[in-house]
Amino acid sequence: MYKGQYSDVEAGPAVALYPDISYSENIDRWNFIRKIYGILSVQLLLTVAVAGLVIYNPSVALFFNSSSGFGLYILLVISPFIWICALYYFHRTHPINYILLFAFTACISLAVGLSCSFTDGKVIFEAAILTAAVVISLTLYTFWAARRGYDFNFLGPILFSTLVVLIVFGFIQVLFPLGRTSVMIYGVLASIIFSGYIVFDTDNIIKRYNYDEYIWATVALYLDIINLFLSLLTLFRATRD
Repeated sequence: MYKGQYSDVEAGPAVALYPDISYSENIDRWNFIRKIYGILSVQLLLTVAVAGLVIYNPSVALFFNSSSGFGLYILLVISPFIWICALYYFHRTHPINYILLFAFTACISLAVGLSCSFTDGKVIFEAAILTAAVVISLTLYTFWAARRGYDFNFLGPILFSTLVVLIVFGFIQVLFPLGRTSVMIYGVLASIIFSGYIVFDTDNIIKRYNYDEYIWATVALYLDIINLFLSLLTLFRATRD
């Protein structure tokens, strides 16, 4: 056993997550992290499955783009906000939190599928591969940095302020389209911001989230990954156009 690692007969060796963490806290925190990433894996698999069905069935996207499906499209846009508000109040209540999480993930997955509809498969593949590479590398880096005592809590106010700017910029782009260059700038900025959020939320999972907040922590990381993918998709689609 080396410095920075604990050993347990039942659980096996566990690397210390950050300096001066107690043995019991380290074991509990590792179990908490495994639970979050297990739920997150199921969410991402569901998203890939639902989005894949939508992409390979163009009739679904055509229906939502038609006049008869416009009402359902508006409902689809609004429903994730409804589910996430419900999750905020019930994320500690089992099994309601899992039911709400499934509904939230299903709505987001359908929205991702519609966003990918009529997009070249190569563009989708490139965005997905780059998203996976960024998420894995930033996650490993954050765990490595946490072990060495680095803290990323200072990113919170910076990321929030830049996110507000990004949202305002997006509204301006919708109301007054500024062309392909502005779309590319939006995609680059959004990719950087949500990459920062992956580091920030991973650091919070390692150090700050309470153990009964596993659903809310999973939602935060899931949204970071989905928004990063959509940002890269927007960027690649603009470069191809």
